[in-house]
Amino acid sequence: MNRLILCADDFAFSTEDSLVIAELLRSGKLNATSCMTLRPNWMEDSVMLRSVPQTAQIGLHLTLTEEVPIHPNGFTQDGVMPGIDPLTRLASRGHLDPTEITREVEAQFDRFEAAMGRPPAFVDGHQHSHALPGVRPIVLAITRRRAPGAWVRTCEDRLVGLLGRPWRGKAIGSAYHSRGLTRAAEAAGLHCNRGFAGHYGFDGRFAEALPRFLDHGGAEHLVMCHPGAGKRAGDVIAAARRDEADVLRAVSVSDMAAQRGLAFAA
Repeated sequence: MNRLILCADDFAFSTEDSLVIAELLRSGKLNATSCMTLRPNWMEDSVMLRSVPQTAQIGLHLTLTEEVPIHPNGFTQDGVMPGIDPLTRLASRGHLDPTEITREVEAQFDRFEAAMGRPPAFVDGHQHSHALPGVRPIVLAITRRRAPGAWVRTCEDRLVGLLGRPWRGKAIGSAYHSRGLTRAAEAAGLHCNRGFAGHYGFDGRFAEALPRFLDHGGAEHLVMCHPGAGKRAGDVIAAARRDEADVLRAVSVSDMAAQRGLAFAA
């Protein structure tokens, strides 16, 4: 049976958001979360993960956008890393310093291991920045060395999945930017999820979106979500975080998955 990985991104985005994600992991509504280890509250928040089920996968959410980096670098402005669109332009033009990217990725791995005492179960990127040109080979090389058993997120999917769910524009765009990632990961001795969903408009329609994300699921079908408390100042998806948390509390994810031929271990 194909397997569902329902992953809450952005653990440690704020302590309030971390509390919600940890609650959902403990109650079997999620079976994975991806952690922003550059956040100043990460070390304290990581203690919450000690009480989640052993079936929960805890991963590293490499962050190269919209946050203060661990190490100063040449692509920040006023000490904050750029949004994904400016970062993508820099990457596509070869304007990111590989030494700076390597140093930041290594530091975020260091912080994960310092808190958890082990490598991450998987590696992905905030706003999928880990898949960018110039960033991707660095992430794969470091993951191979430091977490050889980890899988790496790709937004690639079969065409039937990309076209068979609503909100296909974002999904196709992310799949395009991730193209070749599975092949590159395999060449590095790593593997990726097989099947990906989770894009929608953050518009209060998560209850409608969630079951559709499970349609056309792949063998290791990854669905990203962003539940939380939505209390951090400046969070542009604060309302969506609260909505997603409420929806997940109310539904049986395992039943929803089983109806679509997916096993959900939580």
